[in-house]
Formats: sequence, structure tokens, C-alpha cells
Amino acid sequence: MSDRIFGVVGLLIAIGFALAAFAIEESFLSDAVGPKAFPLIIATVLGLSSIVIALKPDPEPEWPALPRLAEVLAAVVVMILYAELLPEIGFVIATAFAATYLTWRLGSGLIASVVTGIGTSLGIYVIFHMVLGLSLARGPLGF
Repeated sequence: MSDRIFGVVGLLIAIGFALAAFAIEESFLSDAVGPKAFPLIIATVLGLSSIVIALKPDPEPEWPALPRLAEVLAAVVVMILYAELLPEIGFVIATAFAATYLTWRLGSGLIASVVTGIGTSLGIYVIFHMVLGLSLARGPLGF
């Protein structure tokens, strides 16, 4: 039963996400795809996945133990903090901290996590900002 509840909650979140995407106002300077395309793709994938989970639940779902659920909750908190701090401290710094924490919690050593976080942050910055020319949140250091 918990899988069905999880699927229905995911579907409701997908519907809310799609409604929020439709509320995005398009600028006359936007590209051909527009700002609504990516959120609508995410909402569609989430909605379809949730429908499958609700219609074909696992007969014997195994929920993780409390410590594992706490780690999942901590990862959610990190991602919320990432979204909140992104405009304040910039893409590179916020992404480096978030990627470092998440890779550390996935089992990497501390030094490897820091290297991975910084490398991921700089790599994404180079690809999206320098190569593709997309605008990313600028922090106090100008990048």
C-alpha cells in the first residue's frame, strides 16, 4: 500500500510542478524552446514514473531503516539549501558544496569528495557557461 501512496503523492507533485511551469511568463527575448520546456519534461517523467509505481506496486516493499531515512532527509535538506543559496553565493560555490556533501554521503572519502565536488562544479560551469553561453548564478566572487 505504501508504494501506491508514494505513487499518488509523486503524481500530485508532478501535477503541481507542471502547473508551476505553465505559470512561468515568457520573455520576448526567450529562445525557441522557452523556459517552460525543461520543467515540463521533468514533470512528465515524474508523473509517468509515479503512475507506474502506483499501478504496479512492489508486493513486499522494504522501507529503509531510520538512519537511512535520516540520510535521505539530510540530502533533501542539502538540495533545498542549494536552491536557496544559489543566488547568494553563486553557482560554482553552491554546486561545489552540494556535490561534495552528496558524494561523501554516497561513500567517497572526504578528500575524494572535495575533489569531486570542485571538479563537478567547475566542469559544469565550463560546459554550461563558457561553452554553451548559458547564464548561471553569479556569486560574490563574480562566477
